[in-house]
Amino acid sequence: MKLASAFTAVVLCPAVALAFPAEPLEKRSTVQGFDISHYQGTVDFKGAYNSGARFVIIKATEGTSYIDSSFSSHYGGATSAGLIRGGYHFAHPDSSSGTTQANYFLAHGGGWSGDGITLPGMLDIEYNPSGATCYGLSQSAMVAWIQDFVNTYHSKTTRYPLIYSTNDWWTTCTGNSAAFHTTCPLVLARYSTSGPGTIPGSWPFQTIWQNKDSYTYGGDSDIFNGALTNLKKLATG
Repeated sequence: MKLASAFTAVVLCPAVALAFPAEPLEKRSTVQGFDISHYQGTVDFKGAYNSGARFVIIKATEGTSYIDSSFSSHYGGATSAGLIRGGYHFAHPDSSSGTTQANYFLAHGGGWSGDGITLPGMLDIEYNPSGATCYGLSQSAMVAWIQDFVNTYHSKTTRYPLIYSTNDWWTTCTGNSAAFHTTCPLVLARYSTSGPGTIPGSWPFQTIWQNKDSYTYGGDSDIFNGALTNLKKLATG
């Protein structure tokens, strides 16, 4: 997610075992994907699919007062193109509780169903676009906020959300917390051609790497760390 977005960010949760590779990372297959919001007015979903992309993560909500105006059309377009898709929520930990924001996300497109084409929702937790980097929360308070969001999402869907963030933000604002590495799959942002870099929070690796802030067919480029069968397992649960 780009910081220019009104509210954007994420890290993945349980179902992690489904996405975590048993073999060494360098031997794994990968799957191209991308993420989008209303900032991408025109997205070529079919072109993306034809080029090899198989998933897309779509902004649904931000805080408790914003619903992405393009979510419904993006979601429909992704479905029609045959892409596995899911929603994401840009967190504002300074405005309301994790429970409140998880429920808002679930009520406006962030849910999960076992249809085989829906990813668990993603929590985009990252730099504050309009204030203090850590939203004025201590490291322990931030971890507690994320835990409330994760627990609420899990209780309503039976799935743990993905968590999206950067190594720098996670280390700075959670104290490099390892509270989620066995439950939530990690979506790690690092724009580089040399790899995802340092993995925070005791996650053994990233489930998805946001490797570029642009993608030919719209949005940002994402790379799933596994084969298509692993991606489908993440969607299926």
